[in-house]
Amino acid sequence: MTTPSPKNTSLLRPARPVGFTGYGAYVPRYRLPAKEIARIWTGGKGGTPIKEKAVPGLDEDVVTMSIEAARNALARAGIHAHQLRAVWVGSESHPYAVKPTSTIVAEAIGAVPNVQAGDWEFACKAGTEAIVAAMGMVGSGMADYAMAIGMDTAQGKPGDALEYTAAAGGAAYIIGPAEDSVAVIQASYSYVTDTPDFWRREHQKYPEHGVRFTGEPAYFHHITSAGQTLMEAMGTTPKDYKWAVFHQPNTKFPQRVASQLGFSPEQIEPGLLVTTIGNTYSGSSIIGLTAILDIAQPGDRILLVSFGSGAGSDAFDLLVTEEITERQGKARSTQDYISRRVEIDYAEYVRMRGKITMK
Repeated sequence: MTTPSPKNTSLLRPARPVGFTGYGAYVPRYRLPAKEIARIWTGGKGGTPIKEKAVPGLDEDVVTMSIEAARNALARAGIHAHQLRAVWVGSESHPYAVKPTSTIVAEAIGAVPNVQAGDWEFACKAGTEAIVAAMGMVGSGMADYAMAIGMDTAQGKPGDALEYTAAAGGAAYIIGPAEDSVAVIQASYSYVTDTPDFWRREHQKYPEHGVRFTGEPAYFHHITSAGQTLMEAMGTTPKDYKWAVFHQPNTKFPQRVASQLGFSPEQIEPGLLVTTIGNTYSGSSIIGLTAILDIAQPGDRILLVSFGSGAGSDAFDLLVTEEITERQGKARSTQDYISRRVEIDYAEYVRMRGKITMK
């Protein structure tokens, strides 16, 4: 597989400039230390890929968490939910097999009935996939505001490597006119191939993964291809960006891909949340972006690259505007959610996640 040259690449740039008018994160308060998982399955031997992961409470799912993130985004945007013309929720752990998550979220935040709603899936990039679609709706003039959410209560088979990192949380973004945005989306580019590195068949409880294929030819190939192509087409280099954020399945992958693309550890550190909250799957890269937006200054340029198994990456070139300073404090910050932690043990974890079947 080869990366297409910029002259043959179509950047996604809407006719009407758009950006993020509001953003918001949500992370459950419960934390399961990785060493606790290792205690159960390896007797505490060996290393762990992260420090701990966020676990949803008994009364939390993708719907409830999406509602919290959506309310934070609305607070920062300063608009009423009735002004939204779309509410889209990207996830690989929708609570219903047949019943939309998006309609429940739209009802709870007060966006119904004059709104388009839909659920999105593309493994870990369902959230950015919804953002790209929202760019098209707002950029075409069909709507002034559309909401895109990436949220998951990701599953991991007991004892599997995924159990150490599969976590819960995500983010919501309101896409609106560029002149009303905290960050303008200057361009987007998507790179997709059929690379079966991670999957879950219908009726299967836990996903499977291709082990060695999850790095190459999946994660690293797609993120570097998307990121490099976007920068070549934009005429930029890593030095032109203040911050960068990449999909975070573990700690080492985003650090390695940042180095491959030419970014420094300092450029990715504020958005590298996986070590303390785990892999939030559909919300992984975009919740990292919320942490960066919480501290960003006008004029900062940000590169965002997601990854979804199956496989594909969406890359975005973002420019922070003067609006950011006023709106950062209008909702709870991502670091606030990370700080309000309650540590649990493995027994509490399996109870909360329904891993003990009683019938």
